[in-house]
Amino acid sequence: MTIAAKVQPLILADSTASLRHVFIRDLVVTCDIGVHPHEHGNPQRVRLNLDLAVREIEAPLHDDLDNVVCYEEIVNRVTGLVLDGHVNLVETLAERIAASCLKDPRVRIARVRVEKLDVFENAASVGIEIERKNS
Repeated sequence: MTIAAKVQPLILADSTASLRHVFIRDLVVTCDIGVHPHEHGNPQRVRLNLDLAVREIEAPLHDDLDNVVCYEEIVNRVTGLVLDGHVNLVETLAERIAASCLKDPRVRIARVRVEKLDVFENAASVGIEIERKNS
């Protein structure tokens, strides 16, 4: 079997799978993050991007917030995670954010990107992007 045959594309916002796409783009927060001594106690700007594949409800959608995954709740939860204390790795922060989003059983897939914005003068950002699935 070739590598191409093993690769499964991420399915987001798919009408055949009854998915909708909830996203948060370019959320910039100040985070106590980093493994190097000069990073400890010196908060850094971090940009977060989240893409969530959400199961659509079976019943007709009513104009009611209880019927959807609320992006305000996600932003508040993610901001709380960031403010929860020092984290060494962007990978760790991304995993925590994905796990938090996947606690909602309607979220099938969470794609999380964490970027440190001020590490190198000649790079807009450095970071990680992960995809996690609800089992």
